[in-house]
Amino acid sequence: MADIAAPTRAFQAPSYALIGFVALTFAITWGVVGMYIVAPDWAASNFGEISGSHPFFFLATWAPAISAFALVFYFGGGAGLKAFLSRLLVWRLSPLWVAFILIGIPAVFMGGSALKAGPLSAPIPPEGVGAMVALTFMMLFLGPVEEFGWRGVAQPILQRHVAPLWAGIIIGTVWGIWHLPAFFLSGTVFAGWSFFPFLLGNITLAVLVTPVFNASRGSLLWPMLFHWQLILPIWPDAQPYDTWILLVVAVAVVWWNRETMLHRKGALTEVIPGDERADQ
Repeated sequence: MADIAAPTRAFQAPSYALIGFVALTFAITWGVVGMYIVAPDWAASNFGEISGSHPFFFLATWAPAISAFALVFYFGGGAGLKAFLSRLLVWRLSPLWVAFILIGIPAVFMGGSALKAGPLSAPIPPEGVGAMVALTFMMLFLGPVEEFGWRGVAQPILQRHVAPLWAGIIIGTVWGIWHLPAFFLSGTVFAGWSFFPFLLGNITLAVLVTPVFNASRGSLLWPMLFHWQLILPIWPDAQPYDTWILLVVAVAVVWWNRETMLHRKGALTEVIPGDERADQ
C-alpha cells in the first residue's frame, strides 16, 4: 500500500456528514433527471435533448463525486482533499482479488452470454474498432467516478457503525434507488429494464466490492477498476444471467470472508487518511 502522510490540520469527516452526502447526491441527480421527466419539452428546448454527451448527463452521473469532494473540502480543507485523492494511489491488493477484478468479472459476462447462446464479446459497432476503444476509455470517466462517493465517503462512514456486509447492502440499496429516475427517462438504456432486478444487482455488486475495498485498505483505485469492468462495452450482453451468477459469487465471497464481512474489526473507517477521527 502506498504511504500516505497525515494531512496537516485535516479533520476526519464526522458520521453525520453522510446525511449531507446522500442529500446532495440525490438533489443533483434527481433534480437534473427529474426536470427532463416532469417537463421534457421545456427542458429540451432550453437545455437540449439529454444524451450521453450532454453536460447534464455528466453532472447527474458525477453527483456522488461532487458531493464527496464538497464534503471532504468542508471538513478537511485543501489538505484533506489532497489526502482523500491520495487514496487513488493505494494499489496493493491480494493477487486473488486482482484476478477477480481483471479476469473474474469478464468471465461472468462471457459465461452469462454463453448460457443464452450469445457471443463471448460484444459485436464491433458499425463505426469500427476505434469507436469501441474510444467508448471504452470514455466509460472510465463515467461510472467509476461515482466511487469517490460510494466507496470514498459512504463505505468508511457506515463501517464505523455496522459490519461491512451491512454497509455494502445499505450502499447498494441507496445506489439502486439513486438510479430510479432514469427508469422513467425515455431514450435511456434504463427505460427498457425492470427496476427490482436492477436493484438486486446493485446490492450484489456493492457487497462484492466491499471486501476488495477493505482488503486494499481504502483504495479508490480498485473499486473504480471494478466499476469500470462492469460497464465496459467490450463485454457481451449477459442479462439476466450475469446478475444471478454474481449473486452466487457474492454469497460465496461473503461466506469465505465471513470473519471480516460480519464483524467491524479491521474495517476501514477513515474518509480522509490521517490520525484525526470524528466518529460522531
